[in-house]
Amino acid sequence: MADRTLRPVGVTVVAVIAWISGALDMVAGIIMLFMLPVTEVVNEYGGTGQLIGAAIGSIIVGLITVVVAGGLLAGNPVARLIVTVLQVLSLLGSLFLAIAYRESPTAWTEWLGILVSIVVLLLLWSKRASAFFSS
Repeated sequence: MADRTLRPVGVTVVAVIAWISGALDMVAGIIMLFMLPVTEVVNEYGGTGQLIGAAIGSIIVGLITVVVAGGLLAGNPVARLIVTVLQVLSLLGSLFLAIAYRESPTAWTEWLGILVSIVVLLLLWSKRASAFFSS
């Protein structure tokens, strides 16, 4: 149990990056909601319902990621698993949106989210991080 107090720097970085990733997902979702009055953007998403659905999904995934990121700092393996699943979902969702709506003004936030999710996953499952979460 003493090993838990010696958290690797990489785990701290992962928690911060996971928090940033979640925050970016929430910001992207909020930006999408602000785009509702823009007919061109609504049409690109296939209608108001699809735009709202994408926005709400992005906000929910981001919120859960931000909340659970704190568990990473404590070495909680459940938090690690939850963040992993959320990052994979975020990555897949952002990839779909970035490709499907590449002309949208919000597309750049999706590519940034993809990059952050990949970094989070690599750091979260590194050898040192795995040792920390298994102790």
